Amino acid sequence: MTHAVVVLIALAMSTYTAFDRKFSIPVSPGPGTVRAAAANGGASIGDVSLGRDSTIIKPVSIPTSGLPNRNPIAYRVVQGDSLESIALAFNIPMRDITWSNPGLRLPLTAGQSLRLPPVPGVVIVVRKSDSLETLATAYGADPTMILGFNSIRASQLTAGSVLVIPVDTVPGPNLSTGVPADPIAPGQLLCPIPGAKIIQRFGPTSFALEPSYGGYLHFHSGVDLLAEYGTPIVASAGGTVTAAGPDGLFGIRVEITDSFGLVEIYAHMSEVAVAVGQPIQQGEKVGFVGSTGLSIGSHLHFQLEVGGRPTDPLPVVGC
Repeated sequence: MTHAVVVLIALAMSTYTAFDRKFSIPVSPGPGTVRAAAANGGASIGDVSLGRDSTIIKPVSIPTSGLPNRNPIAYRVVQGDSLESIALAFNIPMRDITWSNPGLRLPLTAGQSLRLPPVPGVVIVVRKSDSLETLATAYGADPTMILGFNSIRASQLTAGSVLVIPVDTVPGPNLSTGVPADPIAPGQLLCPIPGAKIIQRFGPTSFALEPSYGGYLHFHSGVDLLAEYGTPIVASAGGTVTAAGPDGLFGIRVEITDSFGLVEIYAHMSEVAVAVGQPIQQGEKVGFVGSTGLSIGSHLHFQLEVGGRPTDPLPVVGC
């Protein structure tokens, strides 16, 4: 061995010894303490292992699948599509489709374009009045998460930009006031009269008082809940009151466009307890049971409209 090599080895050993002394911290042996003997032979505490050379080995989680796509999905409707089938195909809630496509009308037509979120949430087009703070408040999202998910800076938030805002299904979206829209059952619809008996379901019926619809001579466009006159009615989901007062066959009714763009109709009421434009939280009182309009007894007609067409609320409402 040459003199130069011996010097280098000696220098390296002295450097290591100095490094070791400088950073050594005396620790009293106790539960969980790794002793020198154990370290020399290899040991582990929890998910941390020590190799024979005292190297700390901590397992690293390596993804086995690709990260989810973060871009809005542009989907073109094909013959036979429905909101339910599209939601199932993309594994997103049906309400997220209506939420991402304001003004959506049904039935869907082949060739129609839809915006879909790649994760539970909403696709939005930024308006001039929008800011990072107002968007975060409206959708119950963290501002930095909105920027990070869309890989943009705050300065790039311009009118006309299309963004995906992931929304936690536990708290759900917020009202314009900043409070949670659905604090009782996020992502679901409450029964507007808890415990009420359903006396007529959605769909074709032999009941001659029901008007014709969808090719049927008589069709019931919602569900009827039996309740005594004056029983309080609560909002099935939070949103904004878009109509209140008399309306033909519905009698005195309240309409709420919820945070997902669905329209809830509460009909045959005796009295309303809200005003047009008022933000309403899920579970808040909207009026009282009556028998106005086309009604033969005290009850509530609850109707859910998607894209301007009545749809069966029972699969999504907790009655």
